[in-house]
Parts: sequence; C-alpha cells; structure tokens
Amino acid sequence: MSGSSPPPVSVIVPVRDAENTISGALDSVLAQDYAGPVEVIVADGSDGPATSEVVRRRFPAVRLVTNPKRTKPNGINAAFAVAAGRFVVLCDCHTLLPPDYVRRAIETLTRSGAGVVGGRQRPVGTTLFERAVGMAITTPMGAGDARYRLGTSAGPVDNIYLGVFRRDTLEAVGGFDPDLFKGSDADFNWRLRQSGRTVWFDPGLTVFYRPRGSIRALARQYFEYGRWKPVILRRHPTETRVRHLAAPLIVAGLAGSALLAGAGAPGAAAVLPAIYAAALLAGAVLTGVRRRDAAAVLLPVVVATMHVSWGTGFFFPPALALRSRSGKRPVNRETGS
Repeated sequence: MSGSSPPPVSVIVPVRDAENTISGALDSVLAQDYAGPVEVIVADGSDGPATSEVVRRRFPAVRLVTNPKRTKPNGINAAFAVAAGRFVVLCDCHTLLPPDYVRRAIETLTRSGAGVVGGRQRPVGTTLFERAVGMAITTPMGAGDARYRLGTSAGPVDNIYLGVFRRDTLEAVGGFDPDLFKGSDADFNWRLRQSGRTVWFDPGLTVFYRPRGSIRALARQYFEYGRWKPVILRRHPTETRVRHLAAPLIVAGLAGSALLAGAGAPGAAAVLPAIYAAALLAGAVLTGVRRRDAAAVLLPVVVATMHVSWGTGFFFPPALALRSRSGKRPVNRETGS
C-alpha cells in the first residue's frame, strides 16, 4: 500500500435473523488494528426487527441497510452499493475476526496481486454438539478436500471462505449473483478466475467460526447447500469435484438398500448401511483419539446428518433458470442488484 495513510476499508456483514450472533461478529470487526478508516455495513434481511434493534442499540456507528430480498448475495450487493472503502472485507454473523485480520488480509492481497484473499476457517464450538460439528468440518470425512478448512500452504485455490478484495475487482466481475441463495461465493470466485484474476488462500489468516448448535439447524444448513450445488455445477461443470458427488451417492445407495429391504432381501440391504456405519464409527474413534475431545462421540450422528441432508438436497434443486453468467454483470449503485 502506498501513501502515509492506509486506504479506507468497508466491512460488509449480510445477516438474517442474527440477533443471537451479530454482537460477537461486530465486536470482532470493531476491534481490528487496521490503521486506516474502517466502515462497517450490516445488510439486514431479517424476518423481524430483532437483529436491527440489536445493531442500533449496541453499535450506533454501524451502518444498517435493508435487504428486502433477504439472501446473502443481495445483501452484499446492497451494502456494496453504499460502501466507500477501496477494499472490501466480507464477514459473517457466525464468525469472529482476530484483531489483525483486516490488516494482514490487505497486506497479503497487495503482496500476492490476487483478486481476492481468504484464510482458514477455524470452528470454535461452546457446546458438545458444536464441537462435534467443528471436528466434522475439519476432517476429510466431513470437509472433503476443502482447502479453506484443511489447507496448510498458501497459494491459488478454486474457492475461499468469506474474502477480502478491492472494490474495483467486485465491480469488474459484476458483483454477487442475486439469484443464488447458496453458492454465490463459488460462482463469484469462478467468474473472478475466468477474468484472469487469482483466488488466493493464506492459512496464516484465521477466521473463527461458530458451527450450528442443533441437528435441526445443521440439517437445514446442509440441505440448502445440497439443493444449490447442482445449480452451480450446471453453470460451471468444470468445477465438479469428487466431494460434490460423495453425499448424493451415499443417499442413493442408502435409498437402494431400503428398496432391497422392501423387496425381501434384508441381507443384501444391510451391507451398505453396515459399511457406512462402520466407516463413521472408525472415523469418530480416530478423530476422538487424535483430538482428545469427548465431542467425538457425536461425530457419527453429525457426519451422517451432513451427508444425508446435503445428498438429499442435491436431488431437489430449486426451480431456477440454470443460466450461465460467464459475462460480468454491473452492480446497480442505487439498488445493489
């Protein structure tokens, strides 16, 4: 960065019904050690007023914008439409940023010349169930080969968690696709790479993430991930990875086992479920021994919930026109859409 004063930064936090988590996220944003000006913009797409009331009461310096369409990409675009920073930092209501996050991310962005920079997602659970989810998403059986969860070396990647980028980069690739309820980050990073820019992973950057706290919330989260993945893969088929097909194949196999049981072949029907259950138990034991955390006892239930929910959702994609957005789409400075 040049000049005596670091350039201004805009931190964008899209939220929906986040009254129980927004305070921690905003506290971490406002505690950044970045020497330049930092504005914080919350794009609120909540069903009720509770989240905005928390923000107004506890964080009067934070700017609130409404997100009537309620989705994450619409929230990001709406906040960006009023943002003034030369750099844009995305934050999530389930995350906590360490105090040096913004400063280090911009240093990495400048040094690498990348289009966007992201770091390691580190789950931090406070309950037994949250810790189990955190273990699940940082092991291959839960995270596949996702670099932002398992990676240890810096370099170009396909996708990152959250992201820090220059405002002209967002404008150049057309913002986030407002049609995508889930997967807008993967779509954005694909278009960014298609434009010749680099998506850069820096494991030295850490984002603390609080996992979902119940089976119901976890199942809903992963069902939506699964529903929207076919939309992304249809648009960008070269992005298909083995991890994207593993859960649908598990669900298909378990459904086939149920059909065999109904057809009067209980022995054959039990083979795949038995193998799957044994793999889950073995993974839980190995992870529990390595991590020395009693939460590993819940790993079979947590991982099965993730697999089955994601895999089931994959077979029920939304009724959405699966159009391609290989070209850039300008962000409307008035509406953010």
